[in-house]
Amino acid sequence: METFTALPSNFSLTLRPNRSLSQRGFLWLMAVFGGASFALGGYFWLLGAWPVFGFFGLDVVLLYFFFRLNYRYARRYETLAMRDGKLIFGQVSATGLSREWSFDPYWVRPKLERLGQDGEDIGNLILSSHGKYVSVGAFLSPDERAELAARLQLSLKQIINAGPAPQGDEASPDYGQRA
Repeated sequence: METFTALPSNFSLTLRPNRSLSQRGFLWLMAVFGGASFALGGYFWLLGAWPVFGFFGLDVVLLYFFFRLNYRYARRYETLAMRDGKLIFGQVSATGLSREWSFDPYWVRPKLERLGQDGEDIGNLILSSHGKYVSVGAFLSPDERAELAARLQLSLKQIINAGPAPQGDEASPDYGQRA
């Protein structure tokens, strides 16, 4: 059993999908794949099988299109923060459309779904409170979701055990003399 440390009391996390191929790597991949396809397509053209050249070109175009689509979806991200005594969760889509949910840390319940016969497979991480719920980090790996759930549960437990945040004059101690 792993032990996790709690998140700081006023944390701010940004969750992004993994993009394993950099822009430079993508250019190299397209150059090598495009060059190989052109060379092999030219060879088949010289043998008289000229339609094969078109299919090699189609492969390059499809590879480019689907990588660009993947990069577009990789622009989405999620934020999870504790601000002003509220747990704030936000989602930003690949097109820039954003949504935000605010949860009271005393009522929110992070739940890590367990799948499979014995519950060995990790499913979604769900934040729920008062009938509203939202899935967090769907693009994270199962291990990352489990770690985030454990750290979030520990942090919320510490916030609840610390009691409510001070209000008014108690919020910030006055170390000087009042005028």
